[in-house]
Amino acid sequence: MLRPFVAYLRVYEPLVAFGEPPDERLSRAVEEAALTRPDASEREMLMWLKSQAGEQPRMLPKEPSSLPDVLVLDPAEVPTEASAEVGPGPLVCPLEIRPRSAAALVGFLGEAHPALKGVVVDALGAPEDRIKSRANSALRDLHGTSMHVLSTTWTVPLPWFSLVDPRQFRLELGSGRADPKRELSWRVPMTDALRRVGEAEELVGNALGEDAGPVQILSETHRWLANFHPASAVELDYGGLVQLVDDLTLESDTSADEVHMLLEALRNGDVDEVGEIFQTLRDYWGELAARERFN
Repeated sequence: MLRPFVAYLRVYEPLVAFGEPPDERLSRAVEEAALTRPDASEREMLMWLKSQAGEQPRMLPKEPSSLPDVLVLDPAEVPTEASAEVGPGPLVCPLEIRPRSAAALVGFLGEAHPALKGVVVDALGAPEDRIKSRANSALRDLHGTSMHVLSTTWTVPLPWFSLVDPRQFRLELGSGRADPKRELSWRVPMTDALRRVGEAEELVGNALGEDAGPVQILSETHRWLANFHPASAVELDYGGLVQLVDDLTLESDTSADEVHMLLEALRNGDVDEVGEIFQTLRDYWGELAARERFN
């Protein structure tokens, strides 16, 4: 089964960030560490499909009846420099599928075209204010003040690459595009991610102005990361997008390098180089994003 064509930005916090002592069900889920990253993508898709499979679609997926869904990471799997601290382990990323679905629903109700919103509200069979109330109630199920996972379909927002060290990528081609082990990702200590995103936000803001789209993404990402434990880890994962790219192209992907080159060109005031690099990135990611129209 194909994974969703979704990329992820995840935060893994030390277990101590979830309370002393942490919730017993969460501790048991961490001990079992049953989910892998490909499993997590399929789990999200399955829970959503189940919520829509009945005669009357559900507003939100149900919470797991047993243990919460979590991804677990060993601090040793996060490349660190001498100044960065990660852990102690285990590091935990709750999937929080129901609250994330609720946040998406609230966003949809606030931004969708009235005609499209009307169709969805009618299908859910409840007034819009009740839908919003149910969604806001589900947001209170978060493990903390913020969701641990951001996701995008068909592409990776270029500002996300500013968080990572381009050299510290994890590449696993597997046996082909459909192999669930296929992966391209980066992991970075929270302190490094915060430092880099802050520098990028200031640099791009000075060059383009605070209202520019990339600056808004950097600012939102910066605020989001600041909500978590300082000894957390951040993971940028291409997720199911690796199914769209052949081995040679995946091996030669230089998106992270190019974003950092673009930032350096901005720092040096090299407008021509900025334009060339941005065009290369736009061509590559635009081609991937265009595939959504063929799905």
